[in-house]
Amino acid sequence: MPDIVGPDAYLARLMAAPRPGGQSVLAFYDHRLGVIGADPRLMCIPLDDHLVHRGDGVFETLKYLGRRLYQVQPHFDRMQRSAAAIFLEPPCPWEQVAELTLDVCRAGGADDGMVRVLVGRGPGGFGIDPAECPTPSLYIVAYTFHARPAAVFERGVTAFRTSIPAKQNYLARIKSIDYLPNVLMKREAAERGEDYPVCYDDKGFLAEGATENICIVDAKGRFVVPELNNALTGTTLLRAVEFMQAEMDVVFAGIREEDIATAREMFILGTTNDCLSIIRYNGASVGDGRPGPVSRRIKERIVADIAENGTPF
Repeated sequence: MPDIVGPDAYLARLMAAPRPGGQSVLAFYDHRLGVIGADPRLMCIPLDDHLVHRGDGVFETLKYLGRRLYQVQPHFDRMQRSAAAIFLEPPCPWEQVAELTLDVCRAGGADDGMVRVLVGRGPGGFGIDPAECPTPSLYIVAYTFHARPAAVFERGVTAFRTSIPAKQNYLARIKSIDYLPNVLMKREAAERGEDYPVCYDDKGFLAEGATENICIVDAKGRFVVPELNNALTGTTLLRAVEFMQAEMDVVFAGIREEDIATAREMFILGTTNDCLSIIRYNGASVGDGRPGPVSRRIKERIVADIAENGTPF
């Protein structure tokens, strides 16, 4: 039987326990404590928080480069919509959540990084009833950003059709912490030696990647965005549409695999990579098998936009 110990001995064991990934943590915040910490050994979530054992919570991940946090308002607008969809409010006003996020980024001391914001139902029990949680939880953590080498963007990546189906319509539109299908998609990609998985809905239309939106430039030269019936609407996707709609036709339409077979380009849009070309899909070349001009242009525009319009801290 394990030792039964008091708080001091327990804390000593906690501080001595292995902490995989701790070297990537820059700073973190727990609203119950109201302070920012930097030692990853103390970054803990109560086991009875419904965020943990019921997946009852929402999150957003933002990127900062050159001490400029990108797309703050779009991310928090989406987080508010996700929270409202599950009847959840943070423990403080949303404006304060955004301010605290900037505070955590600043405290991390790095010029470049990622920051994860999680709002949960809160601790209070191990049941399913939200009423047993008196106060919602708020956790914020800044961590290092490992940018892909420039060579990857020059070369492009591969993708395939995953066996994991798209989420149900109403769940796909909520950025909840329940990412089990996404995890399984990523696992399948690793097993197959592919870079990115792509899932489809029950009607055979492209939905999304594991954590990214997927778009194409079709045979007519149009920027085609999936209808997003079974996918999360990405902040990077919407920004890319804003950039490109003055330069080319942008349409929202169902995308089937036969459309990819004749597409000029296929690319990923997401917070981490901005825009990344898919040059091979299901083992076949997309277009001429090289990153195309549209994906390159979107990447350039987003990089410039971060520098020009990111929120400084």
